[in-house]
Amino acid sequence: MTAYVIFTREGPVIDQAEMDKYSSMNRGHPPPAKLTPLAIYGALESLEGEAPDGVVVLQFPTMQDAREWYNSPEYQAALVHRKKGARYRAFIVEGID
Repeated sequence: MTAYVIFTREGPVIDQAEMDKYSSMNRGHPPPAKLTPLAIYGALESLEGEAPDGVVVLQFPTMQDAREWYNSPEYQAALVHRKKGARYRAFIVEGID
């Protein structure tokens, strides 16, 4: 069943150099074959509650594929920089097929 990894940035960037490093580590090569980016910091309109500062939505074929990508050594190395650069929430949600 399709799964989505969703990142919400919960405030402004606090260290741009760290975010730049994170971005370069993620965009320096093609995304994994099982990852389909659906939304990356696009225009955002809050319908209820306070809007996050930014949103990223990534699609994967399964929850396991999403977990494997997130826990991969490559992403974990980049994650260190994202955590230094801004405050985020990240989660996986199973879709409806």
